[in-house]
Amino acid sequence: MLEGKHILVGISGGIAAYKTPELIRSLVKAGAEVRVATTRNALEFVTPLTLQTVSGHSVYSDVFASVNAHATEHISLPEWCDAMIVAPATANVLAKMAAGIADDALTTTLCSCAARKPVILAPAMNDKMWENPAVQQAIATLRKWKNIRIVEPAEGLLACGTSGKGRMPEPEELHEAVEYALTPQTMTGRHVLVTAGGTHEPIDPVRFIGNSSTGKMGVALAQSCARRGAEVTLICGAMTAPIRNPFGAIRRVDALSAQAMYEACIAEWPKADYGILCAAVADFTPGACVPEKIKKQEGQTELTLTLSTTPDIARTIGERKEPHQRLIGFALETHNEKENALRKMERKHLDAIVLNSLREEGAGFGVDTNRVTLFLADGRSVEIPLQSKSAVAEAIIEELFI
Repeated sequence: MLEGKHILVGISGGIAAYKTPELIRSLVKAGAEVRVATTRNALEFVTPLTLQTVSGHSVYSDVFASVNAHATEHISLPEWCDAMIVAPATANVLAKMAAGIADDALTTTLCSCAARKPVILAPAMNDKMWENPAVQQAIATLRKWKNIRIVEPAEGLLACGTSGKGRMPEPEELHEAVEYALTPQTMTGRHVLVTAGGTHEPIDPVRFIGNSSTGKMGVALAQSCARRGAEVTLICGAMTAPIRNPFGAIRRVDALSAQAMYEACIAEWPKADYGILCAAVADFTPGACVPEKIKKQEGQTELTLTLSTTPDIARTIGERKEPHQRLIGFALETHNEKENALRKMERKHLDAIVLNSLREEGAGFGVDTNRVTLFLADGRSVEIPLQSKSAVAEAIIEELFI
């Protein structure tokens, strides 16, 4: 997604600057070319040599330095870049930017860039500074600017030893923010319902029936829609996949059991334009959860459980689908893959179904890659080759909704 893109990273003078080289490494690894502009105070926290090493380019930190590649770096860098991210953005830089003050390498570059290119700001400071009315006024001003997107600071342990809101988000979240800024907003105004992860069907207070789903594919689909400007409701079962949500476009709803996920989907579906049912929902659940832990008795060699079928989420909402809604399902099969998938698509009133097989190396549960076949109700099929789940998600969304 970032292959061949030009990203300008700005760094101001806050302790969170120590995280920024990792962001730069991540962007470069994704195929982007990265250049760096800093305030002089930023170089008290991270060295020019470090930034030059991870970016592969010299650092712009002094408007009047004789070694600058161009006499007007603050103009040439914004012309060169596709997007700019400032991480960390201190209270000082935010206030200057909002007031149009440009008195160093970073703020002059921002002044030139903000009117024409996407700019992402990642504020980072002590919680008391974040709450300062002047800072909040600057944030409110900047939010009104067309090209500015602000990543809210996180809550947690701060440099002073206290906890509060002011931490700069982790590099992975900021990387995602850059991808958001460079993705065409083709799904703005759409509401997408996505399910992800597996379900846990309780046997007793400590045991359950479940599966190996990590939620990675569902999360990748949710993030792909959010990058394109959609409002996303992500209904999460049991999963380990992290959710990167830099601009708050994804609303998480936890639903650990099949019944809970059914109820959540029924409640959310009427508000959705699209539904993507990627969760691995249990087909069977114990008739009742035993209130006490089941103990193995002396000489016992087996245990019999009575299972009941769970509610059919896809079929229920498929039957309730309105003309403007589209519903996509997933089928993970081990045999007769195509036949089973097509039968499921018809029976559950789906507009498309995504088939993946556990027999395919690098596909299925617990891996970062996938290979799928997309079947559409009009008879077409699309083969999506083995690649990262994020790339597979992009291909699915582009085929179905773009």
